[in-house]
Amino acid sequence: MKPGRTVLIALALFGAGFAGAYAFLNISETVQSESRPLIGGPFSLVDTRGKTVTDRDFRGKLMLVFFGYTHCHDVCPTELQTMAEVMDKLGPAAGKVAPVFISVDPKRDTPEVLGDYLKNFGSLITGLTGNQTSVVNAAKAYRVYFRNAADGADGDYTVDHSAFVYLMDGEGKYITHFSFNTAPEAIISEIKKQIAAGGASSPA
Repeated sequence: MKPGRTVLIALALFGAGFAGAYAFLNISETVQSESRPLIGGPFSLVDTRGKTVTDRDFRGKLMLVFFGYTHCHDVCPTELQTMAEVMDKLGPAAGKVAPVFISVDPKRDTPEVLGDYLKNFGSLITGLTGNQTSVVNAAKAYRVYFRNAADGADGDYTVDHSAFVYLMDGEGKYITHFSFNTAPEAIISEIKKQIAAGGASSPA
């Protein structure tokens, strides 16, 4: 099996269940036949101020991209705290990195809600949301699985979703991904290696 497809299947199976894995495998047919999987691509969303943000706004910086939602009880706050710690420990090199949190729950995660939530994780993480179509398109570009669980009578629900943090280069191309609970030091080490190799071109 080709390395790119192996990575994609692993992404799908994480928390997706058989139905999610089946849907993901259908999507993965569009993956290029090269060693690096086709993860990432154009997106157009809105930030916590309601301003339109696209993938091109992050050109020149390494991107740390994580998909989740504000009502997530465990995985999302843990990963966001890790991202915040990574940015803090990078010091001046943090200027070459753009941490991005994309909501998979646009129904509840308005720009205002997202902005208030991200205040718990410092000021460097860019929060993005949008309408259902734009969020679905962004998730497909990153091969992210998500599915709303049963909606309760009071409108409370959970969202099953992939839980990887993606590292993208200064042109928005996939470099690698980090599994849930990867130590900040491991992420920092990879980021510094990429910076040294010229993966980011923006000034620190």
